Amino acid sequence: MEPALYLIPVTLGDTPYNQVLPSYNTEVILGIKHFIVENTKSAIRFLVKVDKSIKIDDLKFYELNEHTDLKTIGGYLNPLLAGKPMGVISEAGCPAVADPGAAVVEMAHNKNLKVVPLVGPSSMIMAVMSSGFNGQSFAFNGYLPVKPGERIKKIRDLETRSANENQTELFIEAPYRNLKMFADLLSTLKPDTKVCVACGITCPEEYIHTHTVAQWKKLPEPPIQKIPAIFLIYRTKRPVKCHSGLDPESHSTTRRS
Repeated sequence: MEPALYLIPVTLGDTPYNQVLPSYNTEVILGIKHFIVENTKSAIRFLVKVDKSIKIDDLKFYELNEHTDLKTIGGYLNPLLAGKPMGVISEAGCPAVADPGAAVVEMAHNKNLKVVPLVGPSSMIMAVMSSGFNGQSFAFNGYLPVKPGERIKKIRDLETRSANENQTELFIEAPYRNLKMFADLLSTLKPDTKVCVACGITCPEEYIHTHTVAQWKKLPEPPIQKIPAIFLIYRTKRPVKCHSGLDPESHSTTRRS
């Protein structure tokens, strides 16, 4: 197998492996003995899901997460420098996207090593796809401030940016605070601003709905507490024409298998 740093996506939640990941990924994984991972235990669970015949004791894991001192990772790519393929595994979705793995990818480029991204689910991209919002200009803003005053200001700033730049704004929250975030959005945003809640993507509990703030206020509270979710807001200064010439409408979407 060609020596390279392979960026290996994982499933979101307990989604069956073969439902969202191609068989080619399995071929790559079976050829790798050295993995840079966000969490060793979750990486092992994923590898066992990929192929139960994988001998975990034969593998070497190098942890890279928010607690890692980046000054200590200088030797992580030594196996690749010695001609052995390596893999990067996040805890969920695609590695190096809103993920500490980006640091080792940067390091690989600095050393002129080959980087190979593999196909797999990205909750952010899938949320944009299913929101009905602008897919040509969008920004992921990570976590919003926890302090109420700072959070409200940030929400308003994102709403203004969305209108000024015709841009979809994405952000996340700790799952146990999802409903608090949702309530803050409804109490802060303008009535005609659109909000999409994309929760549990690809999982049995998947919930993806788009409405204006005014419409959301008339609906029951969404079942999103303690489930990983992406929040998206979108506001335009004037109607945006679709390719068909029709004005986009607020709508709900559900995923079909």
